[in-house]
Amino acid sequence: MRDELVFDFTNLMSGSVGEHGVYDGLLASLSDKAQAIHADMSERRKRGALPYRDLYAQDVSAMLAYTEKAKSSFDSFVNVGIGGSALGAQALVMALCHPYHNFLSQRAGNGMRMFFADNIDPDQCAGMFEVLSPEKTVFNVITKSGSTAETMGTFLVLREFLIKTVGDSWRDHVVVTTDVAKGDLRAIADSEGLATFVVPDGVGGRFSVLTPVGLLPAACAGIDIEALLTGAKAMDRRLESAPVMENPAYMFSMCQYLLDREQGKRISVMMPYSSRLYGCADWYRQLWAESLGKKHNLAGDVVNVGPTPIKALGVTDQHSQVQLYVEGPYDKVFTILAVSGENNPLPMKAAYPGTSSLDYLGGRTMAELMKAEREGTVYALTAHKRPNMTITFPSVAPEHVAAFMYAFEVANVFSGGLYNINPLDQPGVEAGKEAAFALMGRPGYEERAAEINRGLTRNDRYLK
Repeated sequence: MRDELVFDFTNLMSGSVGEHGVYDGLLASLSDKAQAIHADMSERRKRGALPYRDLYAQDVSAMLAYTEKAKSSFDSFVNVGIGGSALGAQALVMALCHPYHNFLSQRAGNGMRMFFADNIDPDQCAGMFEVLSPEKTVFNVITKSGSTAETMGTFLVLREFLIKTVGDSWRDHVVVTTDVAKGDLRAIADSEGLATFVVPDGVGGRFSVLTPVGLLPAACAGIDIEALLTGAKAMDRRLESAPVMENPAYMFSMCQYLLDREQGKRISVMMPYSSRLYGCADWYRQLWAESLGKKHNLAGDVVNVGPTPIKALGVTDQHSQVQLYVEGPYDKVFTILAVSGENNPLPMKAAYPGTSSLDYLGGRTMAELMKAEREGTVYALTAHKRPNMTITFPSVAPEHVAAFMYAFEVANVFSGGLYNINPLDQPGVEAGKEAAFALMGRPGYEERAAEINRGLTRNDRYLK
């Protein structure tokens, strides 16, 4: 058994799914372009323009020291951030902690209880405050810009909550992860004397899981963050040593690109057959959508490109989505996540002899049933000419989860080269942020507010 991720592209190819798959000749036609994109990425990395590529070499001693200190005073950790400031850490906690982590005792070595304040729904936020013990809780406020409205608004609420409950010691209950020098949150942290960690320059939120944005929460949850970096390093060595046209990250990008642009497969579904990996599919959604969904290409032309990423969960969504996937429009490509080594086989002991719906299950394991369900779905997709591939994890361990994330970050930037767009910016998101600033009355956005309010005018004819 290989102790690394295995990327199986068989069922993406025309030999398996006919005209709905990737033809070898079409893939080969991308060779020159792939070589050029690889050379460009290598040159950019050498001059420090792709800093996410070298995060595995960072010193994490300060994060580990903070974690040990925090665990001696607190039993609950609240991650206050949105988008890339939450999804990576959530994926790590879901994958690498006990499924019911927050019900376990910290004294058993399971790390602090983890909460994610990643939405500003006031009912949800208020409910979270109701279940926390403020004297035993630390809040990690994360925003690179230091001005994200959702995060800073939540900061104001939690600050008041702490002042009312723990008084002048509220500062001991807050840690900040932000820019090294710029932004309002940095100024606040410095003036209040708050503990801080840095989001490195040039690393956008959706590429920040292996910075303090993802690593500090992971460490506080009891995850081995040094093993995460080891896994990312191993995947980097693997990708760097592979020929361009055999590089699994590049191969993923090229197949997805060809299926999108040449075959009309505009929707990319990631379906893990492991509840622990469901957060990774959520993380993938942001990485793919925010990076590749762009109006303009690098020349400034309007292109409106980008596949639509979707998450699904095996086996659950076999009873929710797979009917559509198997018999609906031919507009999707599927990435199945599998785990070859299950920690909990869970035997199904035989009972009720003569009951046909039970007899065949007795003596087997739930892990075997999960595998059969996954293989059945793969067979059904392939038989119905739906292109699909499988990525197999040897186990859900820190090294393998980090390797997966690192490979997809590399694949994402490579995809930007294929689409000829900038995968590292997010102008559509910035437009939404500015709209929120304007509507909430931030100075300097008055004209924008007036424009938005005009655009929000309703026609009484259509109000029913």
